[in-house]
Amino acid sequence: MCNDKMQHEHSFLTRRTGSAALIAAAALASAGAWADDATLTGDWGGARSQYAQAGVSFRGDYVSETFANVSGGRDRGSTYAQQLRLGADFDMARLAGWSGATLHFTINDRRGGGVSADYIGNRLPVQEVYGGPYTRLSEASIEQNLLDSRLNLRVGFFAMGNDLGGMAIGCQLVNAAFCAHPLSMSGNTGWYNYPNARWGAALRYQLQPELFFRTGAFQDNPHLGDKDNAFRPFAAGTAGVILPLELEYAPGSSPRSKALPGHYKLGLIYDTASAKRQGEPGTVDQRYGVYLLADQAIMRDKASGRGLALFGQFTANPKASAQITRWYAAGLVKTGTFAGRDADTLALGVVHAQLNPRLRASAAAANPDVGGYAALPAGETVVELSYGWQPLRWLGVRADVQYIVDPGAFSYRSTQNALAVGTQLKITF
Repeated sequence: MCNDKMQHEHSFLTRRTGSAALIAAAALASAGAWADDATLTGDWGGARSQYAQAGVSFRGDYVSETFANVSGGRDRGSTYAQQLRLGADFDMARLAGWSGATLHFTINDRRGGGVSADYIGNRLPVQEVYGGPYTRLSEASIEQNLLDSRLNLRVGFFAMGNDLGGMAIGCQLVNAAFCAHPLSMSGNTGWYNYPNARWGAALRYQLQPELFFRTGAFQDNPHLGDKDNAFRPFAAGTAGVILPLELEYAPGSSPRSKALPGHYKLGLIYDTASAKRQGEPGTVDQRYGVYLLADQAIMRDKASGRGLALFGQFTANPKASAQITRWYAAGLVKTGTFAGRDADTLALGVVHAQLNPRLRASAAAANPDVGGYAALPAGETVVELSYGWQPLRWLGVRADVQYIVDPGAFSYRSTQNALAVGTQLKITF
């Protein structure tokens, strides 16, 4: 790479990182009397609390992620991606006497570029907020609690992953492979996650104080992810129905429980939509997959919130329909780092996505120059280390480094391992 190009990329990263630092500095400077508030904009002179008491709760947040590929991949360079989310929740009991019902409305806007797409060329995106750089409707749904809140129903236009298959602990890391759903789900079926919305119905039933059952029916319509359909929830293109089942054991979630908190999820996905058969001629009439997700605190101080938690993920998908046939992930999150830093986090994660061997064999047969099946990578692995600084309740700054092994696996080529470094900024309005 020539010196001029390297200087340009360094200047770009400096400007973007500097912008994030300036935003963080400005936010800290503006904290003032509401530094302990949960939101940057505070209570709006009391108006926000008045709206909430009347039944309308406003929410909003901003996330930016600036990353550079400093070694390996296809090329060196840096990108900036951001997400702005605005929404409101309407308590229908207070607004209209409709007990247990809540309306949800959310708009999402994403902008910027992705360092994975532009410079590394890997499948597991380094920046979680990259993708679909436009404004879209992300939720218009109604939620109903019944049977003393043991039964919860949600219907409307919303992201399937809001209710199923997620791990909140994974968002202490930045790569989309960890935050917050295994990408093997969408790599096999029509499964979709926020900010993509589809028509659907979700059900959650509390079988026991710490045991939950989830299911639902969701539209499989890949065209709703197109920019032209960002505000067209009734756009044509429905291919089938996704039918998930999930059983969750959540120790420590009951108010009287003395157990350390954790989540254990066993799930099954079934999609009625037909799809191209992977690596072979023809189609498959349906797709399915199974997943096992778990996180567990192994140390926790209730008074300070400091503790240590472990997590793991496994998914299995059939070779006939899946791009990713196996998924393995594990990691740990330490909450409370140095003295006086009870809300800061230190997180380490590793994930491996296994490429369908039929796709690998097909690519090797189609291109003899790659050196045969054995010469192609069997999958992609990411190791991520992250430190989250929480100076205020509404402000988070994260320093992050990711090492990508075999970043060319899902492009059927051998590519030098890549190293990406960057920062994430989160502000809650």
